[in-house]
Amino acid sequence: MMTPGQILGAILLAMVISAAGAWQVQDWRMGEKLAEQAGLHKDDLAEITNAAAAQARTETDKRLALEQQLAGQDQQHTKELSDAQRNQAVLRDRLATSDVRLSVLLDAADTASGSNVPSSPGAVGVVHGAARAQLDPAHAQRIIAITDAGDQGLIALRACQAYVRAIAR
Repeated sequence: MMTPGQILGAILLAMVISAAGAWQVQDWRMGEKLAEQAGLHKDDLAEITNAAAAQARTETDKRLALEQQLAGQDQQHTKELSDAQRNQAVLRDRLATSDVRLSVLLDAADTASGSNVPSSPGAVGVVHGAARAQLDPAHAQRIIAITDAGDQGLIALRACQAYVRAIAR
């Protein structure tokens, strides 16, 4: 027969064993839940990382496309500028060698100008139409320089406008 102390010890031992068992079972359950939550968290982080990488690739592709477009526009405007400069240089050279002469139309109805240029072409002239006066080559060179600067300014303005349009998209 068991003494009351032994019975009490056995009950106490059974309680300790059942508490430890319950604690162990609870630990397994919580471990499973924590592992499941960690897996879900890992999946969420992977999804967020993939979305951020895709967005970064998209933005990089947009930037590269814009850079290529701007480079093409820059080449086009550089070509326009060099063509205009070459044409101006040719015209200046032709003016300097008197291969080409600049002339202006005269207003035949303007009596205040005191022009003694005949309004109708004579038998010697080959130019038909309104009366014209030739400009001094030095003045013609200055006019060509002014138009050259104007052409360069217009080309630069078009380049700036194209750049702003491309960036604003």
